[in-house]
Amino acid sequence: MKTAFWIIGICLPLWGMAQDASQIDEKAFKASMKETREANLELSEDDFVNAEAKYRRAISRSAENATAPYNLGNAYYEKEDFNEAFGRFKEAGEKAGEKPNKHKAYHNMGNVFMQNKDYGKAVEAYKEALRNNPADEETRYNLALAKELLKKEQEEQKNDQNEDDQQDQDQDKQEEQNQDDQDQNEGGDQEQEDQQEQPNQDEGESEKEENKEGDGEEKEEKDQKPNPSEEDSKKPPRPNQLSPQQIENLLEAMENEEKKVKEKIDAMKVKGAKKKNEKDW
Repeated sequence: MKTAFWIIGICLPLWGMAQDASQIDEKAFKASMKETREANLELSEDDFVNAEAKYRRAISRSAENATAPYNLGNAYYEKEDFNEAFGRFKEAGEKAGEKPNKHKAYHNMGNVFMQNKDYGKAVEAYKEALRNNPADEETRYNLALAKELLKKEQEEQKNDQNEDDQQDQDQDKQEEQNQDDQDQNEGGDQEQEDQQEQPNQDEGESEKEENKEGDGEEKEEKDQKPNPSEEDSKKPPRPNQLSPQQIENLLEAMENEEKKVKEKIDAMKVKGAKKKNEKDW
């Protein structure tokens, strides 16, 4: 079975990585390629430190050398330093003048994205690699694998989102249910309070009715009370108040006294009366 990630050869054909000789500094380019071959030899002997240093010197000597950054990218990839590897593969893809070399650079960029589980970018990198070499089956296989993993990831994200939405809905329903229960409890408490207050109101109404009945009884008692004038006549005289008999005796005494006075006056009138003189005619 084919491995998921296919690293294409550690060295690219040197002749395919250079630009047109008329457009480059041949001396600098030849020196850069010499450093690249020495770095390849150091890397084959597992001397990564010296190989890395020579690749870097080769890159600095000539901007047209795409082999050095590509091979250095492979060296970083083997060390699982994927960030450094990606930067060197990208540099090689930008410098490469031939489509086969661009294809190899983008293929390995796709491999880096797969290692980082960035399947969307891996798909785009593999597509770019196939544009430069549609016949490469390894790239096509990796592209199909990246698409499958991307689809699975998107479905998982969708499921997670649906679960989150469902949890939110359940939480909202639970909060609504709790609120309904609380409202019902408050309604029951209010009803109970109303029922407790109702007897008090009934008692108040009963008390009012009793008061009314009492008022009726008082009225009847008032109606049954004797006339004050009759009652006063039966009562004994209060101090400093004459009885009817005393008043009658007093009036009779006054009349007798008036009679005596009148008789005295009349006697005086008779006794003191002057005789009229008769005239002589």
